Amino acid sequence: MRAQKCRRNSVITIFNFRRKQAIAKQLILRQRKAPEKELPNRINEKIKGVNEVRLVGDNIETGIYSFDEAMKIADKLELDLVEISPNAAPPVCKIIDYQKFLYHQKKREKEKKANSAKVVVKEIRFGPQTDDHDFNFKLKHAQEFLKEGYKVKAYVFFKGRSILFKNHGETLLARFAQELEDLGKPDQLPQLEGKRMIITLSPKKVK
Repeated sequence: MRAQKCRRNSVITIFNFRRKQAIAKQLILRQRKAPEKELPNRINEKIKGVNEVRLVGDNIETGIYSFDEAMKIADKLELDLVEISPNAAPPVCKIIDYQKFLYHQKKREKEKKANSAKVVVKEIRFGPQTDDHDFNFKLKHAQEFLKEGYKVKAYVFFKGRSILFKNHGETLLARFAQELEDLGKPDQLPQLEGKRMIITLSPKKVK
């Protein structure tokens, strides 16, 4: 029994070892096949076919240097030689910490996207029996909001049995959107959500 158990354990150990070897081999093959991530700029030794460069950067004397001289300066400062204007004659290079530069660039792009995604919505409330004076007063507010680039969410609130006159709210919001057609574009037709009939308008882009 002991001999059989030992043989079984040996077989399991060999199987597990070979399995790990196969997984490791697959990972190595994947790494070899994975394409090298292309950087937006040529840096250091990647700058090929260039004999001299115009060097710029902080605490560096701007001027034309041989490529080897520029690389020596970058090495001495423990920074990167980055080609920023490849089509210039000679190409313009800057000595910077390239990874730090990419990090800040990515951060700025992320912040820019986040800011553009932030949409401010201004709400305007009506009743189903809103008179012309109140309508025009709120219309002026909506015009100002749209001019300033805000979205406008207008709604008619129905209390109790006034929901029976929801067609009044639909007519009012349609008129509201029509009065603002030069400044805003409706995102959808008036919709009833619970006790509110809603329409949302986005500001038109200024040409």
